[in-house]
Amino acid sequence: MKRTFHIADEEDIKSGRVTDVYFARTLEILKAKRIDKRVRAEFFAKKLPGNYGWGLLAGIEEVARLMEGKDVNIRAFGEGEVFYPWEPVMEIEGRYTDFCVFETALLGLICESTGVATKAARIKIAAEDRMVMSFGARRMHPAIAPMIERSAFIGGCDGVAVIASAELLEVDPMGTMPHALILVIGDTVEAARAFDEVIDKNVKRVALIDTFNDEKFEALRVAGAMKERLHGVRLDTPSSRRGDFFRICEEVRWELDLRGFKDVKLFASGGLDEAEVGMLRPVVDAFGVGTCISNAPVVDFAMDITEIEGKAIAKRGKWSGAKDVLKCATCGGRSIIPLGAATGACACGDAFESLFKPIIKEGRVVRELPKPKEIRERALKAIRGLGL
Repeated sequence: MKRTFHIADEEDIKSGRVTDVYFARTLEILKAKRIDKRVRAEFFAKKLPGNYGWGLLAGIEEVARLMEGKDVNIRAFGEGEVFYPWEPVMEIEGRYTDFCVFETALLGLICESTGVATKAARIKIAAEDRMVMSFGARRMHPAIAPMIERSAFIGGCDGVAVIASAELLEVDPMGTMPHALILVIGDTVEAARAFDEVIDKNVKRVALIDTFNDEKFEALRVAGAMKERLHGVRLDTPSSRRGDFFRICEEVRWELDLRGFKDVKLFASGGLDEAEVGMLRPVVDAFGVGTCISNAPVVDFAMDITEIEGKAIAKRGKWSGAKDVLKCATCGGRSIIPLGAATGACACGDAFESLFKPIIKEGRVVRELPKPKEIRERALKAIRGLGL
């Protein structure tokens, strides 16, 4: 079958065709030799991109959907949970021949989504109480835009731009106006007026002010023309014209305030990262962040066998045996222990609780898969107080 787009469809993924060929050959060998052993394998990352101190897990719902109906058991952290290097975040248990061809897909599902969610969380920490919108779908293949923006949303972004992504998240899509609208109409103020005349009144009016002229004067022109109907102005000043972006934003804010437009919000976008968001935060009310989030470095999870037929065994450099990861709800202390060992008490004196929860038992999904809004709330709570 000739494909319209260069993507794997759901059937390709669920049937195990999206696999590295050596897993398919391993399955062929094991079947030919009639070797069918029960194993445990865990997923963890030895280090995180950019020497981050922590990551934010995502992709577990898709893992559950992929392995549903297959004769395996899976325990995992919840989506939106913080994890640290060397902590296993998921374990799969069953006959190796029942899941070996899914290792590639399982890793892919959590590696990229976790990378995006982690970067979004870092941006949200830098932004503090300022709004962050995910604008990066255009930088990635459109087939994975919903995954990217779901991960960005649960990581902390307040909104997403793509219509299909917003439908998945059960939120309204967010956006302002493109340079193309202003260029085609020929003037910033006339474009803002056209937007105001045509678009649903429930959509906030945010004018882009860097297309033709100086941002300060365009902001004042638009504010004067739109009056109270103007919610905000967006600065997407290109790097070749940017100079000191903080000072440009500060100047626009000053001039708007001086002329009575204190309620007009400032939105900033254009190649922003954690450092720039943190730097601009004192004068900017909201951020549109694109490539930094959508092209976030993946988290390099690996899947390694840790037990075969009940016997602890692992390759060199890995800890053998099934494990549990514990967290103290009071002080946040953490511990990795052998599965089934006594949890003991945290150093603060309070009890530990397990971060590992069953998600699949004998092919059945046994844990409620929360809505993205719920996951996002958990993530925002989990990252509170963490540094970059």
